[in-house]
Amino acid sequence: MMNSLNIVMAYESNKTYIAMFIVQAIYAGMALLSKASISSGMNPFIFVVYRQAFATLSLCPLAYFFERKNVAQLSYTLIWKIFFSSLIGITICLNMYYHALDHTSATFAAASTNLIPAITFVIALILRIESVYIKELHGWAKLIGTIVSVSGALVFAFVRGPSLNFMSRYISGSDVGSTTNSSSILEFSKGPLSILCANILWSCWSIMQAGIMKEYPAKLSLITLQCFFSLIQSMVAAIFMERNLSSWKLGWDVHLLSVAYCGIIVTAFTYWLQLWSIEKRGPVFTAMFTPLALIITAIVSTFLWKETLYLGSVCGAVLLSGGLYCVLWGKSKEIDGKISDPKLVEETTLDSIKITQA
Repeated sequence: MMNSLNIVMAYESNKTYIAMFIVQAIYAGMALLSKASISSGMNPFIFVVYRQAFATLSLCPLAYFFERKNVAQLSYTLIWKIFFSSLIGITICLNMYYHALDHTSATFAAASTNLIPAITFVIALILRIESVYIKELHGWAKLIGTIVSVSGALVFAFVRGPSLNFMSRYISGSDVGSTTNSSSILEFSKGPLSILCANILWSCWSIMQAGIMKEYPAKLSLITLQCFFSLIQSMVAAIFMERNLSSWKLGWDVHLLSVAYCGIIVTAFTYWLQLWSIEKRGPVFTAMFTPLALIITAIVSTFLWKETLYLGSVCGAVLLSGGLYCVLWGKSKEIDGKISDPKLVEETTLDSIKITQA
């Protein structure tokens, strides 16, 4: 009986950490499956349309069943806020991400998204959503951890060193994960530049959700609306970019599996879970878990897609993990201090509600 109680208490105190680990594992699967589909010839713009269609159809019945009695009223201003956040953080962000994935590997895409914590942290500081107490140890832990984490991502992406040949005998599969060979520097730059812009937009989306959820706390309905708006926006963009009807056909292959996985599992389930985590701990806390997707993607790509694992990648992963846990330690100490000190709670702006609910 005591053991069961301890397990329940441990789960309650760590459920946000468990949720974010699940989110990043799902995102790793998204990068791998999406790369396989796009490398097999699926148009990235059409991919986004089908992804959002699956997400909208799977979310509508859930939102109606769970939140039909508690949905807040939608004002014209709030509708435009949701529409704009969908355009910025979902439609444009996803189209740029999948366009970049067509020119890079899944591992490189996952590594580049580790810029999100630093971008989110800087934007949150400017908007006074996140605060840093430089006189406290936890404040320095957050700053140093962010720098170490981003440095680890850069080392992982750009520093190779000797290859780990002992992995080669275990590797099998097709080379869909390798970086596309480009005939020019301009062609190669399409991947990194697009991913950088997508990361900035995703950080802005994460921060915008905190304010929107105050006006519209029904998370399932909010995600459903955003997916529906994104579906319309993505369809307009896809029709403009690709008018060949044969490109829109789906068969029982990796294309259908990828869009269904990304639409139902990633968009419908993971977006809701991420919004819940943002509400509990804030946008910077959720963004700090992005290195986990890189590590999972790199391991799976090494075994399935024949991506060579280098010593630099391992060192980068170690730095990522160290920076991640440093930031998490600082964030947890900051939350404990705010809960125990009412004055600090009053000084916190948008983050105060999320902290008291944690």
